[in-house]
Amino acid sequence: MPTPIRTLLTDSRALAALAVPLALTQLAQVALTTTDTIMMGLMGAEALAAGGLAMVIFNQLRTMGVGMVTAVGNQVAAAAARAEAADTDAARTEADEDVRDFVRAAFALATLAGLAGAVLMVAVGHAVGRLGQDASVVEAANPVLYAMAPGLIPCLWFQSIRQFTVGMRRPQALLRITIASIAVNAALNWGLIHGTWILPELGLPGIGISTSLVYLLSCLALYAFTRRDPQLAPLLDIRIWKTRPATLRRLTGLGTPIAATYGSEAGFFFVVALIVGTFGSAALAAHTAVNQLIYIVFQTAVGLSHAASINVSRELALGRVDAARRLKNTALSCAATVMAVVGAVYLLAPESVLRPFLSPDETQALAIGTELLLIAAVVQFFDCTQNIGVGLLRGLDDTKGGFHVTLIGYWLIGLPAAWLLGRFTGLDATGVWLGLLTGLGATALLLLRRYHRGLATRAAAPTTAEPMAAA
Repeated sequence: MPTPIRTLLTDSRALAALAVPLALTQLAQVALTTTDTIMMGLMGAEALAAGGLAMVIFNQLRTMGVGMVTAVGNQVAAAAARAEAADTDAARTEADEDVRDFVRAAFALATLAGLAGAVLMVAVGHAVGRLGQDASVVEAANPVLYAMAPGLIPCLWFQSIRQFTVGMRRPQALLRITIASIAVNAALNWGLIHGTWILPELGLPGIGISTSLVYLLSCLALYAFTRRDPQLAPLLDIRIWKTRPATLRRLTGLGTPIAATYGSEAGFFFVVALIVGTFGSAALAAHTAVNQLIYIVFQTAVGLSHAASINVSRELALGRVDAARRLKNTALSCAATVMAVVGAVYLLAPESVLRPFLSPDETQALAIGTELLLIAAVVQFFDCTQNIGVGLLRGLDDTKGGFHVTLIGYWLIGLPAAWLLGRFTGLDATGVWLGLLTGLGATALLLLRRYHRGLATRAAAPTTAEPMAAA
């Protein structure tokens, strides 16, 4: 049954209250990494290539590490909902202790994942030299990776506190800290590259040290803000040695498929870029420009997906399956509205949209980019939908299901379609994007179907209290 428009508007406002700060925080993080890229570019093409290689490796492992702790927000949201609904002091105390234990386990998991990721980062930095990369670029990239590797641990600690605040639906400090970190990062980058003020002159590795310092400072700032919040402070417990082993196993079991999903998605887009690259530099330049545009717009989807996911966990903890079903319609309606507006801009002013990335004399790349924008207007809707679908399944604690569906959609449908349509239809890059559209569309539909089935199973199950299964 369609959701009444009045209910849809009310639900949209409630969803936006959580989704908007999350989406803005995502956009601020994009600005943070863009600052690093700009600073590298100012040092010359070789520095940009080496720094860019280091950033690719770091971001891949950081994204997968973030996936390991992403389920913390859902578990905290469900436990907090149980605490609110508790009709006895004992039940409320038990639910509050569940929240504390999830935070402790998140920090323990973040520490383990950060250490493993840091070691792997250094190892991958040396291994890429055997994959045909320019030796001088690899040599210049490795000191940057050494500097960035320790920063992965406070980065994941920050994400643990972030998930805690989001699960408690109090993420207001996130945006302020992320925006402040952009300015701090820019200042540290400049100072450590050129040796200004009291800082040493380190050149390109200075960007890596700056990145690690900014993650550490951001983590400390978010911890301090959270400690000052009267609702959050009593539940913020980072004594990881008190973590229940069962809780750590539960978070690891939920987080591993999420990390694999994030890694799979990044790998899929990387291979698609490689296929486009076979059609020449103009095609790759156009692809890079349009892909960056939809990546920026995609941050809106991340905010909506995360907010919907948290709210689904909360509604299911309260036994409100109908409300969880309605959240899907609300999130998709909000996404469709945003994507329609952005898509209209693509269609009405393609050259203006591409101008920041491609100069007017790059006529071939502009022509290809204009064609790709037509497809991107639809691609970004399905990209947004599939990201919301992954978030909805996370609200059901069905992280393995989301991973399996994305494997099918990306690798068994999307990638063959992209290769066939690009290689054998004469459409080249346009054909690849049509294959990308096919894969993301199939993924979105499969994820939503699985969510429907998951909710139907929940609705049919006997109503029971939902204590923390792992405790």
